[in-house]
Order: sequence, then structure tokens, then C-alpha cells
Amino acid sequence: MNDVKRISSKENIFKNSTVLIGFVLILFCVVATIFSPYFLTLYNLQSLMRDIAFIGMVAVGQSLLLLLGELDLSVGSMATLSGILGGLLMTSAGMNPYLAFAIGVLVGAGLGAINGALITSLKLNAMVATIGMQGVYTGITLVITKGKAITEIPDTILFLGKDNAGPLPIPFVIALAVVVLIFIFATKTKTGRYIYAIGNSKPAAQILGIKVNKIRVLVFAIVGLLSALAGMLYVARLGSAQATIGSNWAMNSIAASVIGGVLLTGGVGNPVGSFIGAAIICVISNVIVLFGVNIYWQQAVSGIVVVVAIALPSIMSIVREKKRIKVLAKE
Repeated sequence: MNDVKRISSKENIFKNSTVLIGFVLILFCVVATIFSPYFLTLYNLQSLMRDIAFIGMVAVGQSLLLLLGELDLSVGSMATLSGILGGLLMTSAGMNPYLAFAIGVLVGAGLGAINGALITSLKLNAMVATIGMQGVYTGITLVITKGKAITEIPDTILFLGKDNAGPLPIPFVIALAVVVLIFIFATKTKTGRYIYAIGNSKPAAQILGIKVNKIRVLVFAIVGLLSALAGMLYVARLGSAQATIGSNWAMNSIAASVIGGVLLTGGVGNPVGSFIGAAIICVISNVIVLFGVNIYWQQAVSGIVVVVAIALPSIMSIVREKKRIKVLAKE
């Protein structure tokens, strides 16, 4: 156990990084407030918090995979398929909306577990495998819906996506609860410490007796569950289940995690940082809308943010290596 704690102790290095990212978020909000009088309106803040909730939940799950040194590019398609199936159970099957909601979330967990089982049992590359599974899940969704939205979602379930708990949107409250639970899971439990250990070194984790593949499948299942939860809440927000749910969640969730201090190589970071990273991405998108930027430029700017976020660790690594070489040359 001491070895596992020692391996996972690198996480402590990035505690200050999470605080720094928090200050960056505050700075972005201050700048947005200065340049747009509409940013701090209640309507805009509640809309922003809803956006943060959906991407944030997926980013928190994605961060666990990145801590393992893995990733899942099918999160959006899992959210869509789960939302469609949950919507059909509510409408066509006439099932109790809350039961259908729960089944939709569990479907996502099952889809994530399928991803994990395929990757671990067949020793597949996670990125390539989940790109393939994204196509599978999207294809199944289109076969079921024929490209049409599932409408007439029962009113009794819509409050989960549309209503507020005081000034906070309900999806945002649920997202905060998810962040707390996943943070406790990742940093305070034995399984969470194992995740950090595997991300630092899979061979070393196996030597320590950690059931690496079992934990990998578990984390993929958690990612599927959180993606489906976000998808079902999005269905409740729209009042319909559409085939376009979560179309940009994969890249945004990875970018949010990287912005939040989670390394793509695994072993370093925490879910709170990922959630803050998601907030930064959503604030940028929100400000772009408030400034009235052309929708096509909105997509371009969002893409640039994602690329920069993902490339930043490599750029910093190159800079550090050059500095190290200069120091060695002087010696």
C-alpha cells in the first residue's frame, strides 16, 4: 500500500495547479464582465451553468480515463444513444419517466463497460477503439430514429433539465454533486489510488498486485454512466431526444481535462481541475456568443481552444527540454 501511495503522490504536485486554473477562470469572468454588460445577468449565468454542467460531467469522467493514460472518444455517441433509448422508453413504451431515466443512465454504463472490455480483452488502442465504437453507437442511433427527434417527453421529467434550485440550475447542482463524489472516489479510496498508480506505470501496478484491466473496465463504465447522465439531463432540458446530443463533448471533455491540469500521459491531475477546465471552455464560448461573433467563427475559435489545450503539455515539455539542454551545455 505504501508503494501505491508513493506512486500516486505526484497528484499533490498539481494541487496548486488546480488553484491556478481557478484563478484563470475568475480572470476570464472578470474580463467578460468588463466587455459585456450581459455576462452577469441572471439569465446568462444560468444558461452558462447549464452548459458547464453537461460538459463538466463528461469531463470529470474523461479525467479518470486520462489519469489511467486512456481516453474515450465515444462519449457523445454514448450520451446520444442513451438519451434516445431513455426517451423511447418514456414515450413509445409508456414507462415511468424516472425509471426510464435511470435505465438510460445504466445503458450508458453498459456501453462504457463494452468499450473497456473490448480494449482490455483484445489489447486495443483506446483512441482507435472508441472512434470505432463511436461509429457503432451513432449508427444504432440513426437506425432507431431514422434521424428524427423523439418528442413528447413527459412533463414530469423536464424539471431536471429546465428548472432551478434557488438561483442554480438543477443540472448544475447535479454536476457539482458528481464532481464531489468523483473527487472523493479518485483521491480518497483505494481504487482511486490504484487509478493514479496505473497511470504512472501499468507494469509497476501489476507487480503490486493491482487488477489493472478490471479497474480499466470500471473506469470506462463510469465514463459511460456520466455521459449518459449528461445525455438524459440534456433530453430533459430540450424536451426531446435528438441524434445531435453531445456532438462536441468528446473533444471538449478532453480539452477541459488538459486545461484543468490532467496529463494525457496519465497519473497526474484531478477531477476538480477538469470541471474548472470545462467552465473555462464554456465561458469562452459564452463570451463569443455575447460579442455577436459569426457562428462559423465560433466553431473555429472553439476548435483553436481545444487544439491549444491539448498541445500545451507538449509545448511545455519541449520548452523544459530545451532549458535542460542549455543548462547541460553550460556545464
